[in-house]
Amino acid sequence: MRTEQAVARAVAGATESADAQHRALQAVCESLGWSLAATWEPGADDVLRCTDVWCAADPTLDAFAEATRTFTFQRGEGLPGHVWATGEPAWITDATTDVRLPRRPLAADAGLHAAIGVPIVSGRGVCGVLECFGREAVDPDPELLASMEVVGGLLGQLAERRRVEADVHLSEQRYRATLQAALDPVVTMDHDGRVIEFNPAAERVFGWRSEDAVGREMAELIVPEELRGPHRAGLARYLATERPKLLDQRIEVEAVRADGTRLPVELTITRIDVPGPPVFTGHLRDITDRLANEAELRASRARIVEAADAARRKIERDLHDGAQQQLVGLAVNLRGAKSRLAKGDTATAEELLDEAVEDLGEAISQLRELARGIHPAVLTEGGLQPALRGLVRRSPVPVEIVAVPPARLDPAVESAVYFLVSEGLTNAVRHAEATQIEIEVRLDGDTLVTEIRDDGAGGADVAGGGLRGLADRLAALDGRLSVESPAGDGTILRAEVPCVS
Repeated sequence: MRTEQAVARAVAGATESADAQHRALQAVCESLGWSLAATWEPGADDVLRCTDVWCAADPTLDAFAEATRTFTFQRGEGLPGHVWATGEPAWITDATTDVRLPRRPLAADAGLHAAIGVPIVSGRGVCGVLECFGREAVDPDPELLASMEVVGGLLGQLAERRRVEADVHLSEQRYRATLQAALDPVVTMDHDGRVIEFNPAAERVFGWRSEDAVGREMAELIVPEELRGPHRAGLARYLATERPKLLDQRIEVEAVRADGTRLPVELTITRIDVPGPPVFTGHLRDITDRLANEAELRASRARIVEAADAARRKIERDLHDGAQQQLVGLAVNLRGAKSRLAKGDTATAEELLDEAVEDLGEAISQLRELARGIHPAVLTEGGLQPALRGLVRRSPVPVEIVAVPPARLDPAVESAVYFLVSEGLTNAVRHAEATQIEIEVRLDGDTLVTEIRDDGAGGADVAGGGLRGLADRLAALDGRLSVESPAGDGTILRAEVPCVS
């Protein structure tokens, strides 16, 4: 009873489970007048290892204590392994003579004789072994063994407590590691609205150091001035009613950095399930790039529509000013020839018919040129290779075709590449004053890469003129256009378009 009470007091006076276990071992030894006690627990490999040792202040015990800390036992091996295997307490009268004990020589050197082993039992069953050694050879004492079994139960409660503490500690470590590694800002605040967590991503985005942010009111830290009142009112309303309005929802708001600049963020606020007053975590994502991309997408769509309208107007104008005028002249000449024939003036009628033939030929030529600008027939019928060769033949400066895939590609991809090359050649000749141009079209996996390289004056900009329209055309195919054009050092137009040949 005295031993049980001593262990209970030791456990009650400890603040941590590991400290409580060490105090319990000391209480056992001091109440029994024995010299050393140890606890053993199995690992994931099903091997017993020592988890704690207490021994009296006696140098003769040091070697035995140190060996105990490093020993391991299989199930059924030694005193700890035997108790673990049977689940029953065991008493050894003299540890220096028992052949079952691997530490027998060390026990003799330390002057240890009597030994007790009792199971440490929790709700999970036998979870460890308590082992005690005394200086004298003592015969088994059933009452003492029964008392020690009670102690084993107390230590079992400690083992469960220690396991829970370890799980909690591991969970906290994982949470901390996740928080530190998160790419997006994570800010946690208490029920007073003050910051209690400010992860590295939040430091990078908002410009505050964690040590400066923690403890400050979040409203003053990252909330714009005009939103601070609603923020505080919303927090007060939730604390009073626990009726959420914005919890667990994605909302887009503005936040403010330490330097006063603002940025758009996507914010999700959740309440953390912890004891005590409410704690809230805000997950924020800087959406500046996303909004810029959306704005660019809207602008590119508008430019595509505008370009289509402009193309239709150009076709209408070209038809009106070109082929249409030729066809009108043709109709006039044909009517004149008919009238002259009716009057018997065949000579004049022949002249008018000759003029009509010339007008017809000119109209056909203009219509062919117009059709080529809309979509060349050679591209539809033969693909990129003959279509690009046609562009090269019409170029006033030397052009080398380095490579073109022989296989047919998606018609939209072929069309985009054709007009890219056409625009690139035009720009190189008219604006860059190039004397040599190279065209290379190659498949890189599932991506078609097109490069137009020239030795001209450089200074080209994808944001202006026809290149902007080409960039929009490529973007509609999930492609992209880039330009390398240092002043005085030529230009490289590079387009990448996903495709399957």
